[in-house]
Amino acid sequence: MEQRITLITLGVSDLARSKAFYEALGWRGQEVAETVFFQAGGLGFVLWGRDELARDCGLEPTPPGGFGGIALAHNVRSEAEVDALLAVVEQAGGTVTKPAAVNAIGFYSSAFTDPDGYAWEVAHNPGFPLAEDGSVTIPDFGDLG
Repeated sequence: MEQRITLITLGVSDLARSKAFYEALGWRGQEVAETVFFQAGGLGFVLWGRDELARDCGLEPTPPGGFGGIALAHNVRSEAEVDALLAVVEQAGGTVTKPAAVNAIGFYSSAFTDPDGYAWEVAHNPGFPLAEDGSVTIPDFGDLG
């Protein structure tokens, strides 16, 4: 298997609400057959009904709720961008779960959940530089690993 991810799909309880939330954050998607597709840098970000996604994966649908063991991340170019994005998240119906602050390892970060409870980190981490197109470069941790 090549080391890449092409699509991330979130199973949502209300497609219209989720689409409106991400559009309020400035994302633009295309709705096709009760699925919303967003181009997110080099990968696709998809919203689909939770039960339909479970069945498509060969799983039984389960009720939403609780932490699902995954967090998505959005790195930005400045601390001010973190703060500005959190304000937009709250206006759009998201919930800030961790206020922005310098974290234990020294960079500015925060967290929020979308209307379905999916966790997102928003961070300004100069150690993970962003290219002009928004792609991130994972640093060489050298002897730290």
